[in-house]
Amino acid sequence: MPMAWAYLFVLVSATVGWQPWQHLPGVFDLAGPRSDGQLVAAAAGRLFLVATDGAIAPFAAGQAGYQVAAGPEAYLDVSPGLHVVGANCDFTRDDVFAIRPAPPIGITRVDPQGHASNFVDLTGVDSLNGIVFDTVGRFDHRLLVLGLRNQHSTIVAVDCKGGVVTITSTAPPLEGGFAVAPAGFGTHAGELVAPDENSGAIWTVSATGRSELLVASGIPHGGDIGVESAAFVPSGFTAHGGTAYVADRATANNPHAGTDNILRMPSSDVIAAGLRDGDLLVVAEGGAVTIDVRCRATCSSTVVVSAGTSAHIEGHLVILAAQPQPVPRSLPAVADLGSQRAQLLARVAIGALIAAILVALVLLRARRARRR
Repeated sequence: MPMAWAYLFVLVSATVGWQPWQHLPGVFDLAGPRSDGQLVAAAAGRLFLVATDGAIAPFAAGQAGYQVAAGPEAYLDVSPGLHVVGANCDFTRDDVFAIRPAPPIGITRVDPQGHASNFVDLTGVDSLNGIVFDTVGRFDHRLLVLGLRNQHSTIVAVDCKGGVVTITSTAPPLEGGFAVAPAGFGTHAGELVAPDENSGAIWTVSATGRSELLVASGIPHGGDIGVESAAFVPSGFTAHGGTAYVADRATANNPHAGTDNILRMPSSDVIAAGLRDGDLLVVAEGGAVTIDVRCRATCSSTVVVSAGTSAHIEGHLVILAAQPQPVPRSLPAVADLGSQRAQLLARVAIGALIAAILVALVLLRARRARRR
């Protein structure tokens, strides 16, 4: 790298960074925005509404509201109100969906009035550790939920009636704030993008269930250290401004102790770091080191915030444009979601093979009996 460019990179990465914005005890996730422009924050087992002017108000705190144990990371997402063709129904705009990582494992729905109810129970996993809406369309606008079992990730797609389709049960172990790649993100458009903090890798999972390494982050990795929160820079962000937000959770007895603050970064810093609309921004759990991932024919990653801090990042990264652009046309849904037909054919073939073996054994015993 020429000396001038090296100096420029050091100068930019030293001045670009996450800044404390609002204090919220126990904060570990952010989602949204809702139709009124507010974010929804999860903190200490409760929900809060966070306005862009910094005002914070309790949400779903009344009777039949939402309250869970303060420890588990019950990540959430906010419904953008999209239609699921395969189920012929719509998710209600502004409904909040939060995972239940401990038994009874499943998803809790909180309506815009703050009433909580069980949306669906999920089986076949030991815990849940990720949730995001498919806003692009390859998963037919379903709610994507991830759980762990036997050192692998199971990803399911849940429709607005609570119907569950398994996308894969053999993905790498993943956890944190996931995103779905927009239409302009090269060959990975419409795929689930998920970080693996332990290896430092960033993976994609297609609607047919194929897992593929997108890029190695190139930054420190390991438990409570590596890549955690991912989001795409929305259209209009670099032209008209906006802000990125992420949760910094206070974590006792950890090298990255956190501050219980919502952190933010203005678009001016994002632009100074060289990011473009459509790029993937990923923040590390330990220290909030941040990288920019850009994919065209191939993918590359660049560190944009290199100065590690005591921050302990959790949950989703939310990037809001000051002047949101029209939502791009959805990509067509994959006809064979999770390769269900292929899985069915495989099960039928296995069943037919077992049946053939059993018939052969019965015939063989019958012949031996006649010989006697």
